[in-house]
Amino acid sequence: MRRTHFIIGLLFIFLILNTTMTAQDLDAKQQSIVSISAVTATGNLEQLKVTLNTGLDAGLTINEIKEVLVQLYAYCGFPRSLNAINTFMALLEERKSQGKKDITGKEASVVNDSHKYQTGKQTLQKLTGKEEKALAGANAFAPAIDTFLKEHLFADIFSRDVLTYQQRELVTVAALAAMTGVEPQLQAHIGIAINTGITAPQLLQAFTIIDQYVNKKQGDIARTALDKVIATKK
Repeated sequence: MRRTHFIIGLLFIFLILNTTMTAQDLDAKQQSIVSISAVTATGNLEQLKVTLNTGLDAGLTINEIKEVLVQLYAYCGFPRSLNAINTFMALLEERKSQGKKDITGKEASVVNDSHKYQTGKQTLQKLTGKEEKALAGANAFAPAIDTFLKEHLFADIFSRDVLTYQQRELVTVAALAAMTGVEPQLQAHIGIAINTGITAPQLLQAFTIIDQYVNKKQGDIARTALDKVIATKK
């Protein structure tokens, strides 16, 4: 009888641990968001086609992927974003010829905003968890970049409701992790990603994807950035 209870107890603990571990994993859609964003940022169109295929098969809608690729121009530039969009267009035609029916998904809601700077400022404060009392650093030195960031990136783009804030930060972190020379921005957005509810284990899983689709050096840089963010939160 004791042996039976012991075995049942072990099974119960195993189920709890397994459920906890599973809950901390990135789901298939999130993993695809990471891989699509990373490969778009590096400009590897051959790999991009593979990750786009995987993303569609994982259940990402056409509009969700389009939104990922559009947002990425703000981080890796128009040329790579446009190349990625053209690659996606060609892939959709290829899948259509194969008889595959991909889900279009919801369109972004219309936003009429005459106070975009304030909207962007509020969005950024919500994401960072910090109130901006005065411009500082690069934003104070070049106020135009502050205006573009708030009015366009954090108002125009982040107000589009096809993707959640959490998904958008996953896009951003993946792109920055794939790129060289952007460690300060990567560290900042890792902190924001955590504020949106993405966990450290999920970020580590994302950086394993960076190892796979970019290289381990970039994955290690991202892991170091995560360590620094976690250290500041202790």
